[in-house]
Formats: sequence, structure tokens, C-alpha cells
Amino acid sequence: MSIDAVLTGGMKQQKSIDRLAVERIVRELVKNNGQISHAPAATGELVVSISARHCHLTDADVETLFGPGKTLTPMKDLYQDGFYAAEETVMVVGPRKRMLPAVRILGPTRPASQVELAFTDAISLGLDIPVRASGKIEGTPGCVLVGPAGVVELSQGVIRAERHVHMGPSDGARYGVKNGDRIDLVVHSSCRAILTDLLVRIDDAAKLEVHIDTDEGNAVDLQHASRCELVPQVSKT
Repeated sequence: MSIDAVLTGGMKQQKSIDRLAVERIVRELVKNNGQISHAPAATGELVVSISARHCHLTDADVETLFGPGKTLTPMKDLYQDGFYAAEETVMVVGPRKRMLPAVRILGPTRPASQVELAFTDAISLGLDIPVRASGKIEGTPGCVLVGPAGVVELSQGVIRAERHVHMGPSDGARYGVKNGDRIDLVVHSSCRAILTDLLVRIDDAAKLEVHIDTDEGNAVDLQHASRCELVPQVSKT
């Protein structure tokens, strides 16, 4: 949606509003909506982070979108070592010709390009996306990515990343889980809730961190949570 569309959609009768001020606010909102948001909301060791809409790109797609020889420019380190939010953003266009104007790219690059959205993002684009572990993109919807130097049409790769927890081997031993297991997250907030079946992802280099998306974070009022805890699942048999 263009800035003009935002301005004219709901403000036609408000002649006294400073157009330049409103444009500045809209641009800032667009800029911030493309960033990944890390919002630690727990005491002690556990970090619970909200991953806003973002995308991962191949080296080839980076060059198509931003120009020959172009590489990603690190802007902000993420909590997991070696990963970062890049300066670069792309426009994501769905089948309804609706778009998200500034979706942040996360680095480093990957073997396959992928877009991770919340359900509300996907609905606005007209996409029916599945919940998948990151990297599991077979049979998923595609979209169009628009950059300053070119366009990439993805035949697949748009998902809602399932909630998950990164942990090292010692964390796995402490919680009694192994890679690929499931664990629950209890969020103590004004909207106390249990988010079940987080995918456990164990790696030697990983730090203990939960990832949920913006829909989930808003639903449990993560911003005002006093405490979050991981709870091993009780056998359902």
C-alpha cells in the first residue's frame, strides 16, 4: 500500500492534519515493520524473542535484487552468534497484488530463499501458508520479491515458522529433550498462556532462546511478561 493510499484512505475529511508529519510517521512505521524484533521477556537464562516478518535469500537472489556483486550488509547482530539483521529490505508481493513494503532480510545467505510471515501478514497478502520448520519449504506457496535492482519470483518458500527453541546440548540434557523433540512454554503475563509443542533445535553453537512470531507474542502479551519458563511435556499416552 502506498503512502498516498494510507493518507487518503481514512483522512479525507481531516484537512487540518499536517501531511508531511503523517508521511514521516508512515515511513517510520514501514521501516520498523520490516525489522526483526528481539524482545527478551523472561528472567534468568531464558530469552523469548519475537521474530517479525523476514526473509532469507540465496547469494544469487541477493545479486538479482540488489545488483551484481552485491552482498548483504550486517546492521544488527541477532542473539544467536553468526546471525544478523541486514540493512537491506525487500518488497513482498502476494497474489492479490497487495504488498509488504519493507521486509527485513536476515543473514547469512542460505541455499534456498524463504519468507517467514505471521498468519495476519499472509492473510493481508492473500496467501494460505502452512506452519513449517525453517527450511522445510517443499510444496509451500510462493510470492514475488522486489528489490531496487530487480525482481525474484519464488515458486515456493513462504511459511509461518513454527515456534521453536534453540538450545545447546547441555540445555537439552537439563530439560531432558533431544533434537526434534517438543517442549511447552509457559508465559506469565496479563494473558497467561501455555504455548505447546515448541520444536527443540539442538546445536553445539546454540544459545538458549525461544522464537515465536508477532501474532503469538501479541496474543500472550509477551512485552509485559514477568516470567517465561520451558516445561517438559507430560507423556500423553
